[in-house]
Amino acid sequence: MTAELVRGQNHTLPQTRLEIRVSAGTPVVAGATLGDENGTVHGTEWIAHPGSPQLPGLEVSKQAAADHRLAVDLDALPASVHRVTVLLALPTGAGGPVRFGAVASPFVAVTGLDGTEIATFTLTGLDTESAVAALELYRRQGAWKVRAVGQGYAGGLDAMLADQGLPRAAELARSIQDAVTRATARSVTPPPPRTPDADRVGSGTGPVPPPDGRRPAAQPPRPLTEPATPPPAAPTGGPINYAHPRRQAAAPPPPPPTAPPAEPGRPAQPVAGDATGWSMDERLYNQIWGMFEDLARTTAAYRSAVDFAESRMEQELDRALSDPRSRIGGAGDRAREEARAKRDELTSRAREALDRDLAQLVAEAAVVEPALPAAFAGWDNPVWHAYRVPMEIPMALRIGDLHLPENPGLRIPLLVRLPLERGIWIDSGRTASEAAALMDGARLRGLAMESAVAHAARLLAVYPADEFSVHVIDPAGSAAGALAPLVRSGVLAGPPASGAGGVASVLARLTRRVDLVQMAIRAGAADSLPPDVDTGEQLLIVNDFPHGFDDRSVTQLRYLADEGPSVGVHLMMVADREDAGAYGPVLDPLWRSLLRLTPVADDHLADPWVGHAWTYEPPRMPPGSRVLEQVLAAVAAARRPRRP
Repeated sequence: MTAELVRGQNHTLPQTRLEIRVSAGTPVVAGATLGDENGTVHGTEWIAHPGSPQLPGLEVSKQAAADHRLAVDLDALPASVHRVTVLLALPTGAGGPVRFGAVASPFVAVTGLDGTEIATFTLTGLDTESAVAALELYRRQGAWKVRAVGQGYAGGLDAMLADQGLPRAAELARSIQDAVTRATARSVTPPPPRTPDADRVGSGTGPVPPPDGRRPAAQPPRPLTEPATPPPAAPTGGPINYAHPRRQAAAPPPPPPTAPPAEPGRPAQPVAGDATGWSMDERLYNQIWGMFEDLARTTAAYRSAVDFAESRMEQELDRALSDPRSRIGGAGDRAREEARAKRDELTSRAREALDRDLAQLVAEAAVVEPALPAAFAGWDNPVWHAYRVPMEIPMALRIGDLHLPENPGLRIPLLVRLPLERGIWIDSGRTASEAAALMDGARLRGLAMESAVAHAARLLAVYPADEFSVHVIDPAGSAAGALAPLVRSGVLAGPPASGAGGVASVLARLTRRVDLVQMAIRAGAADSLPPDVDTGEQLLIVNDFPHGFDDRSVTQLRYLADEGPSVGVHLMMVADREDAGAYGPVLDPLWRSLLRLTPVADDHLADPWVGHAWTYEPPRMPPGSRVLEQVLAAVAAARRPRRP
């Protein structure tokens, strides 16, 4: 399975003879530097570039090109070499772009000699930089790994080489650019720019379909917020641009057509993975968010049409009945009947369009759901029966379903990207939903903790063995029953912490980890952490907050919520916000920083773009199923041989 890396993430290399493939959409200069165990480049003879393309175990292209293949033989490198850094730079004096923010995001892949992808990285977020350190291959305890770097330099190639420790970096940068100028570029012509029609939005049923009937590339998900906020004013002067600044600018290759073309007058048959993406998981991810967009837009169009019909009927009735003479006799009754008939006709036509779009989405959901990988699938999906602990983390995780009242049976998976960018708060208090209002408080708190256990199990299941740890704080021990599956399977990092001493110990340990990792990253010494620091992802489950927490522990908890996600420490709180009222507004930033979920169905997720209140359905175990225990047992078995 290909590892799709994000900035800062690493991955073990299973072999030492590799190719590094670069796709930039515009001609770029590709090179590589060799560094010692401290990352220092000792001279120009330690750099492979177009003017000197070959070094022992390393060969790069002699020209600037849109596509590159760099050959690497890690076993042939000198023994003093511990790091290989892949560099990309825009050529100067060629009349081309002068910053990476003006071109498509470069894509880098580490492959075997047979072309099998081992790890990939899309260099997003670049702006004024004209040179970038893309990847780093480094030796760690006798094994080689790859790390996604993505460090850009606005000062260009000379600034990047100077950062590598070269004393005459500017002179070498000029010689490299001169060598590129003398060579004949073998650039690949970039794809033609998209026309405005490609982003046009239909008036009621989602994006205007392309000629082949496929849905266009799904846009990144809009934020779902709580509480609802008013939608921003639509800009004028053209269609709305839904492009997300952190997503790759270059569209991945479209999937191969797997369904026969639709007959004239009939909708295209839905196909799982019918979206753009570099892998099937990314295609399914984009397809799911495309379904979300389609459902949002077609429902918004229907509601708008119904509101228009009601408003038009009221206006016609006001005009017809404004003259007192029309209220006598049958004129007034005829006016009412005609206005209502027009209202019913408009509403009926809007409902027909909605039903047609919903039927297509239901058919698509029926095809997509069985094809989902475990990370995207519900607990009732048969994929869990063949579950194996993965070698790589997926791009996203399913944390529930979304639906609208126009068709409650059409469920859209709610996916969040991994690693998590924010913590999760599972609300154990009474909410405005009917299900929560009618439920006993103790039962609601129990369901909230069971939901936390289910989310933790899914996170454990999608991470490689020993790369994700779960800690639990249960001050009063009230969640022993819900935590039983995690405790019995042995997947927790330690017994659930209880009492003031246990709370303080866990928080101190995780706070220390955040501090040390942050300092190591700032100092560029990520490989020098103490051996007792677990650099894997960490999840802290906190039950019944704020009971059992003093002022110091509350401060530490806020610190973990704010600073933890950036260095792999995540928070999952099971709490009733009203119980924390004694702390006043000091905890408001904590609640706002967390994604609020509920243990029962609740329409608390608001879409600020079209005004929908989406109903969130938490993940449910099938009645009588032991899938949770089986998955946790597989995770525990995969970890057991690795532990001393």
